Order: sequence, then structure tokens, then C-alpha cells
Amino acid sequence: MLLFFTLGLLIHFVFFASIFDIYFTSPLVHGMTPQFTPLPPPARRLVLFVADGLRADALYELDENGNSRAPFIRNIIMHEGSWGISHTRVPTESRPGHVALIAGFYEDVSAVAKGWKENPVEFDSLFNESKYTWSWGSPDILPMFAKGASGDHVYTYSYDAKREDFGAQDATKLDTWVFDNVKDFFHHARNNQSLFSKINEEKIVFFLHLLGIDTNGHAHRPSSRDYKDNIKKVDDGVKEIVSMFNHFYGNDGKTTFIFTSDHGMTDWGSHGAGHPSETLTPLVTWGAGIKYPQRVSAQQFDDAFLKEWRLENWKRLDVNQADIAPLMTSLIGVPFPLNSVGILPVDYLNNTDLFKAESMFTNAVQILEQFKVKMTQKKEVTLPFLFTPFKFQVIQDLVVSVLTYPLSHFVGYLLAFTLGIEVLVLSFFYRYMLTAGLTAFAAWPFLTRLWTRAKMTSLSWTFFSLLLAVFPLMPVVGRKPDISLVMGAGLLVLLLSLCVVTSLMKRKDSFIKEELLVHLLQVLSTVLSMYVVYSTQSSLLRKQGLPLMNQIISWATLASSLVVPLLSSPVLFQRLFSILLSLMSTYLLLSTGYEALFPLVLSCLMFVWINIEQETLQQSGVCCKQKLTSIQFSYNTDITQFRQLYLDDIRRAFFLVFFLVTAFFGTGNIASINSFDLASVYCFLTVFSPFMMGALMMWKILIPFVLVMCAFEAVQLTTQLSSKSLFLIVLVISDIMALHFFFLVKDYGSWLDIGTRQLLACTAWLFMYICLSQ
Repeated sequence: MLLFFTLGLLIHFVFFASIFDIYFTSPLVHGMTPQFTPLPPPARRLVLFVADGLRADALYELDENGNSRAPFIRNIIMHEGSWGISHTRVPTESRPGHVALIAGFYEDVSAVAKGWKENPVEFDSLFNESKYTWSWGSPDILPMFAKGASGDHVYTYSYDAKREDFGAQDATKLDTWVFDNVKDFFHHARNNQSLFSKINEEKIVFFLHLLGIDTNGHAHRPSSRDYKDNIKKVDDGVKEIVSMFNHFYGNDGKTTFIFTSDHGMTDWGSHGAGHPSETLTPLVTWGAGIKYPQRVSAQQFDDAFLKEWRLENWKRLDVNQADIAPLMTSLIGVPFPLNSVGILPVDYLNNTDLFKAESMFTNAVQILEQFKVKMTQKKEVTLPFLFTPFKFQVIQDLVVSVLTYPLSHFVGYLLAFTLGIEVLVLSFFYRYMLTAGLTAFAAWPFLTRLWTRAKMTSLSWTFFSLLLAVFPLMPVVGRKPDISLVMGAGLLVLLLSLCVVTSLMKRKDSFIKEELLVHLLQVLSTVLSMYVVYSTQSSLLRKQGLPLMNQIISWATLASSLVVPLLSSPVLFQRLFSILLSLMSTYLLLSTGYEALFPLVLSCLMFVWINIEQETLQQSGVCCKQKLTSIQFSYNTDITQFRQLYLDDIRRAFFLVFFLVTAFFGTGNIASINSFDLASVYCFLTVFSPFMMGALMMWKILIPFVLVMCAFEAVQLTTQLSSKSLFLIVLVISDIMALHFFFLVKDYGSWLDIGTRQLLACTAWLFMYICLSQ
């Protein structure tokens, strides 16, 4: 048995590891020859402004009075340069956006494991190819380009990470810091001969990363006055910097300016997915080598933006975000970034046809070099007879092979083994399938004899199943925080606690003072959680930040929730109730709206599930019904008391898998952080910390999962079934689901798309692991 167990564990581990080996290994290759245009470039220096989190419409549209929020940039569009929309590729996050802009490739998803602060793989960039680069801005962005550069010619100037506070009063200070430090830098250069000499060289880059707009968008939403006013301040700052550059270099006409953004932002203040508000970013260029504005009478685009922005008479030149990197390299005459996949947008260039042709040719050769190196590497690690072009004759053979089986046999197999599981598979893509499944669950007692034997239990099952079915229909993103629902959930928990404690106190033989003290402590923790949520929300609305006392209480509540349940009675019902109270106090702190009610409703259904499973056993005559007050979690069941598997046990295993999926997707999409509001963690911290915020959100996701697993352990105890036998059925269900998911994994698209498909396989594998670990 041990041999088969070890072999099974090894096989599943290989399946799991294959996902990351195939889809999440870096696609970057090294060893290419640098390519650059041999002709003289039009510019000696380039200034890159990146307004983090700036939507295209927020910059280009006019306000309610018909005035531009960025009059300087709009004047550039109409009189000095070229403009368009930069179409970003999902995931629309800061690190992938900047890598696409500066390195010219869409970074692989393994970068998320480093929190966008380190380099999972080394890559070439515009900064690395330049003679010198000076950059100012966020400590989350600048270091990755300096760390990936060869030599010490990339200089970074960052403010302290604590300034990136979503609860701060004025996030525009982040941009003001950048503008002021750039001015001080050039003032200092006049008195420093070495520095003065460097900034008068050719092939140099100045990078200004402006994070204020993104921070205000997260904290106050893009429709807020804070976000829009920040755009005006950025416009004023850009105007001052441009004037300073022209004055410093004596209006020599050798400076190119590029203004763009790494990603946009949804109306509810998040980004990462593929909504147009996230993928459409502004691109405005002017200066040396850039075409002047082109007046046109008509333009053909699928959208109505030109008319909305009143820019229909100025030619719009759209690009893909990665195309900006080759544009910048050609303007200052440095080699194209070795890993770039961007295509040079020649319509932006104001130069001779020869220069454009040479630049396009160099761009093509540079991309071809990557293909040659990749092909060579693949050939070296592949058996010769396997390294052949893919033939379509393969798909035909597969179809012919399938058609040789009798149709009735194929349909019968499909219905028998996948009908119920397909509902689970579809629920990963369409959350409303969970609603359909829970509605079917609600009708289950009426299709059996349970209704005649246990009417109250059956009605409770139906009620809570239908109530839980509402949550998958609720909006995942775009909703506004509603603290009243969180307060309502807290009050329901307190009411439930009062009823349970009163009921338990009547049983003098099973309820002692120490246990009463534990429950009262948990009730007090719930009350404190409600107070912290309310007072934190009020403080943030007044822009006074997160109160220190609230932060201390939140972390103390989180820590105590992991310990206090262990102090409660091991009696099954009391231990389950204690776990619910402890986890709910933490969940309230992590909630911003209707999701606060989810674990409460889920737990009620789990309690009913435990009772209804006892009714089914008594109905079938398998074993007698036990009192929940007589069963203890610490009770070690004798193996001789375990019974054999019955057909109804398949349903129990299916219920477990279905409830686990409901716990994951009931109020959001675990696959993407974009589905969860950062405001969920504001009771714990407001200063940007990706790993800490991610860990808190992950715990919020896991709390319903813990509740389901505790309930299932109780079901296993009450039904006197071996956990290994029951989990063996779960293993079979998970394996069939995994076969679906392994073919759906992909490494492109938004964090939501990538995460969902990676999660599909990982979740199925997680179920397998749980089974094997029992």
C-alpha cells in the first residue's frame, strides 16, 4: 500500500510541476547580437514621462466646462507633436507595463512571484542600451531596470516606500517630489563639471515615473476630484520640466519628449484585467525626430473617442505598448533591446525615407535574432526525430480514431462520468453555475424521503441553499463599499451567539464557566471588529489615515482567531461554533460589503448539512443517528467501526467538492487579486505592501474554505466513514476535473485570465493533495 501511495503522490506531483515547466518558464532567450540603425539619429537625448495609472480618456477628454485638464499636453497635440492611444496588453499592472514600455516585451507572469520589485529573469532594456540614464520615482519600479543593466550607467532616485500610502492626505506629493528633484538635479549639474559633462553626452535618457495619479485612483477612484486634480498638477509639472530642458540645452532641438502611461484604471479603482479603461493609455510625443500635428478631415476608428475628445481633426496614431521601446531607441540611435518584440511605429517619425527603411529593417532583424536563438536552444534539447514541423495530418488521425467508437458508447460514457463534474468545471468560468447547483441542492430533500422524516431539517437545508445561491450572482468588481452590510453581518453574528450561548447554558452538564468565558471573549472580539471597521472607514473618509489603535486591534484579532478555538470544548457542535466566531471576527475586518454575510450563511448551511447527513444514514439503515453533543473532534474512532462505501457516499464527496468551489468563488474570483478591493485590508494597513496585502486577501479567501473542511470532517465523524475511503472518491472527481483544466492553462492575457486557468489546475491538484494527505 505504501508503494502505491508513494507512486500516486509522485505522479500527481509530476502533473502539477508540468504546468509550471510548460507554461510558466520564462520565454526570454539570450545570446542575440545587438542591432542598431547605422544612420545618425535625430535626437541626442530623450525624456520619458510615465504617469502611472492614467487613463486615456481622463487625459484627452474635456471637463464639464469644456476645458482640458491638461492644457499643456493638449496644446502639444494641436501644435507641436503626434498623439494616439497606446494599447496595453493584460495583465495591466505597473511592472509589466513599464517592462513593455522600456524593454519592448510583454513580461512573463512569473514576475508576479517577486511582487514586481525584483528581476525573476535578466532582460535588456532601453536604459541598459543607453550611454546614461537618470530616473526618478517609485522604489517599486526604478530598481528593476537598474538591477538588470550592465555596468553602472543607470542612476535611480527614489522616495521612501512609506510615502505610497493609500490613506494619505495628498498623494500628489509623490509627483511633486519627482519634479522638484529633477530641477535640483539640473541645478546641481551646473556646479558639477563631471555631471555636466555626462548630461551633455548623446544617447542619454531621463525617466520620470509619476505615481500620484495611480495612488489617488486606488484611494479615491478615477472619477474623484483628487484623481482629476492630480492630472492637472502633472500637466503643470511636465510644462515646467520641458521649459527647463529647453533652457538648459539652449533650445538646440535635440531633445525628444514622450508622455504616456503604464496602464489605466477601472471606475472602481483597480487594474490588472482587460477592460478598455485599463488597456487604453495616452501617448503624446514631441520634439526631435517627431512628426508635427497632421490636420485631417476624417479618420476611421471603431470607437467614438475622437468626437468625445474633440480631436477628430488631429490625426490619431495608435500603437501597441511594446512598440514604444523601438520608437525611443531609433530616436536616440541606441541598439534595439535584445528581447523586444515591439514593431517600430514609423508614422511617428519625422525623418527621411532612408532612415525609416533602415530602422524598420533593423527592427525586423532584431526580432528574427530571437527566433534563431530560440530555435537553436530548442533543437539542442529535443531528440532529432521529434524536432519536425507540426503537421495538420495529426488532427485528422485523431478525429478518425474517435469516430471509430460507437456513438451510443461515447455518449453513455460522457453522461455517466462527467455530467455532474461538468457543472463544477463550468463554475470556474461562470459563477452563476454555482447558483444553478445550489438551487438543485435545495430541491434534493423533496426528491427523496428526507422530507417526510425530517421536515425542519429539510426546510432549513432548502432555505440556506437558496440564500447561499444569491452570492454568486452578486457583482465581483465595480461595487462600492457598503459598511452597513458589514455591520449587519456583525449584528447577526452577535444575535446567533446569544441564541447559542443561551441554549448551551441550559445544559449544565456540558457547559462550564471556562467555556462561557471563551465564548464571551469571542463575542467581545466581534464587537471590536465592528467598531474598527466603522471607525477606520470614517477616518479614511476624513483623509486622516489608519488609526494606530485600530491597526493594533486588527492584528491582535487576527492572531487570536487562530488560537482561541483551541481553548473551546472539543464537543463537535461547540468546537465548530467557536471556529465560526473566531473566523468571523477576522472576516469582518477584511470585508467591505455584502461578502461579510457569506461565511455566516455558508456556516449555517454546513451545520444543516451535518444534521441532514445523519438523517440520510438513518433512513438507509446504515447506522443509527448520533447526538452531536456526544461526538468530539478529538475522539479517535476505532478502525473496526468504519463502514464500507455505499453509493450515497459518492454524493457526499461531490457535495464536498462543490462546497469547496463555492467557498472559493462565492464572493469573488480567487484567481485574480483584481477581483478583490484593496480597501479590504485597510483595517490592517494602508501603506502599499504587495506581499502583506496579498497574504491578508489570501486569508480572507481561505476562511470559507476552512469552514467547509471543518464541516466535512464532522460529516466524516458522524457518518462513521473512513476519511481515506471518502477522499478516494474526491480524488477521482478531482482527477477528471484536472484533465479538463490541464488543457486550459495559458500564460497570456490578464491576471484574471492567467490566474483563473492556472488556478483551475492548481485547485484540482490541491484536492488531490488533500486526499493523499488524509
